[in-house]
Amino acid sequence: MSRARPFAIAKQSVWAAWLQVKANHGAHGVDGQTIEAFEQRLGRNLYKLWNRMSSGSYFPPPVRAVEIPKGNDRTRKRLLGIPTVADRVAQAVVRNYLEAQVEPCFHQDSYAYRPSRSALDAIAAVRGRCWKYDWVLEFDIKGAFDHVDHELMMKAVRQHARCTWVELYVERWLKAPMMRGQEMVSRTQGTPQGGVVSPVLFNLYMHYAFDTWMARHFPGTSFVRYADDGLVHCKSEAEARRLQEAIGARLKACGLELHPEKTKIVYCRDGNRKNDYPNTSFDFLGYTFRGRLAKKQAGRLLQ
Repeated sequence: MSRARPFAIAKQSVWAAWLQVKANHGAHGVDGQTIEAFEQRLGRNLYKLWNRMSSGSYFPPPVRAVEIPKGNDRTRKRLLGIPTVADRVAQAVVRNYLEAQVEPCFHQDSYAYRPSRSALDAIAAVRGRCWKYDWVLEFDIKGAFDHVDHELMMKAVRQHARCTWVELYVERWLKAPMMRGQEMVSRTQGTPQGGVVSPVLFNLYMHYAFDTWMARHFPGTSFVRYADDGLVHCKSEAEARRLQEAIGARLKACGLELHPEKTKIVYCRDGNRKNDYPNTSFDFLGYTFRGRLAKKQAGRLLQ
């Protein structure tokens, strides 16, 4: 008689995760194995992964560091951590479970990495609210994924997952080292961009670091958050400045920092709001919002 495995992970969940990873394609990890090579021995590879995850003996390999251009400025780089194909499947198993637990709890104005939300939804919300509010606090979090506090992250995961194997593997992924060339770099904070499970983990982290904090301390204030970019709609410049200070302090307490160059207060100037102010336009998710001359173009004040 075979020994019972401590974790009841369905084989079907591993199969579903594989289909998702295959559909998303992606580069190889530190082992050099491509999706095509993994698929050549698919049954054996998936069974091996399922067996190790179910027994608690699965340990993720290092992620492969890859630098890509950040935005349109090719001189600025964003560091990605690319898992192996097998590790992406394992992460998808956990991601699918955890997402089902946390998605119903997320704030309605959190838009990134969610199955029912999109960047276009976020832009539509911003456009509509700029009719109602004269001021916008535009903020960006500096190196947000790289500075997630592991202890706070695990506290949030345990609050929602209530599942031993999910908590176990999330903690192992957070601690998995990064391979930069021939150098192995240990990690004590952050969740690497490029990981399958990282988006839902980051959203969960920001759910407590920002979303629920805003709802509790500033219940009447409208905001839109898309991952580490956000906008807060304000009635006055003074309110915007108070919120900038308060949000900066809150994020600092969570190990994060407002980007000093990308965080600014903007006046929503148009045909009816004619005061002078240094900032009267802002970019959000690839769209430039600027004042129109008249309000007759309702619904398109900002574009």
